[in-house]
Amino acid sequence: PRCEKTTPNWQVIHTELKRKGVTLQLLWEEYKRANPRGYQYSWFAQLYRTWAKTKDVWMPQMHKAGEKAFVDYSGLTVPIYTSNLQDVLYKAEIFVGVLGASDLIYCEATKSQTLPDWITSHQNMLCYYKGAPELFIPDNLRSGVTKPGRYEPLCNRTYEEFAQHYDCMIMPARSYCPKDKAKVEKAVQLVQQRVLAME
Repeated sequence: PRCEKTTPNWQVIHTELKRKGVTLQLLWEEYKRANPRGYQYSWFAQLYRTWAKTKDVWMPQMHKAGEKAFVDYSGLTVPIYTSNLQDVLYKAEIFVGVLGASDLIYCEATKSQTLPDWITSHQNMLCYYKGAPELFIPDNLRSGVTKPGRYEPLCNRTYEEFAQHYDCMIMPARSYCPKDKAKVEKAVQLVQQRVLAME
């Protein structure tokens, strides 16, 4: 007799996908372990995307070349050891930047998220890109944004002077609106999966 396949709880999967490091592939593997006769990955992904289209309303963002650079920290750290590899000197923060149009990712490890490291990471990123964008879009990090706000966020003075030097503008993403900086969120996820997970 034909076996009916178990339909996953799409709402649970949708919620799980919002967690750091969770991918549709990982959720499918969990589903397949629990339901060996369940859907294969391609059909599972297609069913989820069809369900998600009815759930979320979204608008794709168009990016011109050289217009935007999205910047953020990974949230995960990497231990930096002493020369004898016995003691941890500090936990390095991972700075991530990505260009809007090309999706070219830049990442580096820094000692902290303080203002000097924040500015140095930006300088290194611009050297890597061999140019400056028209607009920096950071998260509401204290090193970059002194006072977050929906309409008039207040940026750190040093950060503003840095942007003026390169003839750029700063437009911080709105608080609790990850879709404003979806490019860097995806870049952070890739860095966590492809670089930090291998560590």
